[in-house]
Order: sequence, then C-alpha cells, then structure tokens
Amino acid sequence: MQILANIIPYFISQVENFSRRERISFAYLSIENVLGFSKSDCILKNDFKINKKDIKSLINIVNQLKKNVPIQYIFEETIFYNLKFKLNKSTLIPRNETEELVKWVLQYKFNSLFDIGTGSGCIPISIAKNSNSIISALDVSLEALEIAKINAMYHNVKVDFICDDIFSYIPKRKYDIIISNPPYVLKSEKVFMSKHVLEHEPHSALFVDDSDPIIFYERIIKLSSNYLNDNGMLFFEINEKYSGDIIKILSKYNFVDIELKKDINDRDRMIKAVMK
Repeated sequence: MQILANIIPYFISQVENFSRRERISFAYLSIENVLGFSKSDCILKNDFKINKKDIKSLINIVNQLKKNVPIQYIFEETIFYNLKFKLNKSTLIPRNETEELVKWVLQYKFNSLFDIGTGSGCIPISIAKNSNSIISALDVSLEALEIAKINAMYHNVKVDFICDDIFSYIPKRKYDIIISNPPYVLKSEKVFMSKHVLEHEPHSALFVDDSDPIIFYERIIKLSSNYLNDNGMLFFEINEKYSGDIIKILSKYNFVDIELKKDINDRDRMIKAVMK
C-alpha cells in the first residue's frame, strides 16, 4: 500500500465482513479523510507515494472495520440532509429514511417544532437550517446531547436541547410540530441485524421490548394531544409492522388527516397526523 493506486485493492482484500460496494466506498472515504484526495484525484494521482504515518492510519481504519466498527464512528462524523454531523457511540447513526422524514416536514409551514429522542440532533438541526422556526429537542442521554450541541454550534443554529425522560417530561409550551424517531426495532429482530449495528450502536436508541413494541408512540401521542397547537402536526418514523396500531392510537386521541408514507424501499415508514 505504498502508492495511492494500492489502497482500494487493499480495502477490498482485507475488509471481508462488508460488501464489495461498501469496501470501495470506505476506501474512498478513508483516502479523503487521511490524504485529502477526492475520487478524481485517485485517478490523476494514482502513483502518489504515501508516507508511513498515513499508511499506519489507513491500516488502523481497516483493522477497525474488521472489528465491525461502522465507518461513521471511525471518523466520528456522517452526512445527513447534505450536512456534516459529529457522532460518537452515544448517538445513533442517522439513516436515509430519517432524511425522508425531514424532507416531509419541511413541505409545511410552521413556527415551532419539538423533536423527541434527538440523538446527534440531526433532525432539529437540519430543520433549523431550512426554516425560521423555534426548535426544542429532547433526549435522555446527556452524552448524546453534548454531541448535538456541538453540531448545532457547528451549523450556527439555535436549538433548545433538553435532557429528560419522555415518560416523565412535561413541555413548557405548545408546538406547531412534534416529531420523533423513537426506538422501534423489536429485540427479537436482533438476529436479523448486522454485527456493526449490534456491537456498536446504542441499543437504547434502537430496540424496544417485544411485549410493548409501541410504548414510545403511545406516550408521545398522548403528550402531543395536549401540547400541539390547533392544526398542529405529529410526525413519526415507525416500524411498518405496527402502522395499524399506531393509527388506532392516533384516532383514539382525536388526531385526524392521518397519512401513512412509504420510504425509498417501499415500506410504510412514516406517519403524519393533525391535531384538531
């Protein structure tokens, strides 16, 4: 791996626990982070000689990937809604489906928004960058909120971050929009999850007991029925298995205009409901 042209073949041959497409992607990301070269640079400078320090850094990245450490945690950052976000192992890695949820919210006009279970702050910060609304965000993890605050400062947006448990927290005001991507993967579904998720991402942000799979939705819907303004909207990312149950609870609390939306994989992944 003494020259630039050898890096991609090295990643492909060494990192066998990821797909070939992912290995190539990781190689390009590593080249950009360690050497500062773009994909086009890899063609133009393929005979570039790599110094010993950078070789050591690239080998370290490969060794971490072999241990199933997600590339986002190795570099402690990711891209979400075309914005760069700092991450650590206290924060869930944002998914493409959540970008779709943000895009859906931004189709509407609103003056205030409350994000529940904010993690890295990717949802409220992305919305703050694309609106002029007053935004609050809650998470039970102080470590996650520390990263969220760093991300808000980096993007020069104002978000009121609150450290509290949604099962005891009482909002101090009403909002036009309440949004949440709560834990919704069943613990029994762990067997279908990849090792890089199971071994490194925070389980508290992902998994919920099979015995009470929509506990977060019930709590947030009940709370929202009292703390949404008239015609205010509630947005969720959901487990498609429980869309019918969630719709029933929304109807019970007098939400109307309930809309179920599919994600890019054609799965029922998002719900919007209006408070009348």
